Amino acid sequence: MKKRILAYLDYIDNLLLEEDRDWEEEIKKHLVQMVFFAHERLVHLIVMVLFAIGTIITILYLNYSGELIIFALVVALMVLLIPYVMHYYLLENSVQKMYVQYDAMQNKLKKAFSMNEEK
Repeated sequence: MKKRILAYLDYIDNLLLEEDRDWEEEIKKHLVQMVFFAHERLVHLIVMVLFAIGTIITILYLNYSGELIIFALVVALMVLLIPYVMHYYLLENSVQKMYVQYDAMQNKLKKAFSMNEEK
């Protein structure tokens, strides 16, 4: 997923360097991708929060029981939780960047529309 979202962001950044495009069509395609990635972000948020709650419950149980096996479980959960938070961070920032790209595409469309009206 990381490779796909970063490649898509680069593609749109390069597309925004161009002037002569069918921006209406590009905006439609971009909106579809934004919906896909926003949905992915939401799913990862839900799973990450549930995973974090489970980790906290396990830590609380470790404080209560003091068992070594529970300590091993806490370490394993933390090892998994940290990369998951990093992945969610990537998704969140990427979707936010897509919003900025969408605004830039809208500006390109308005500029192209106003140039056509002047002719």
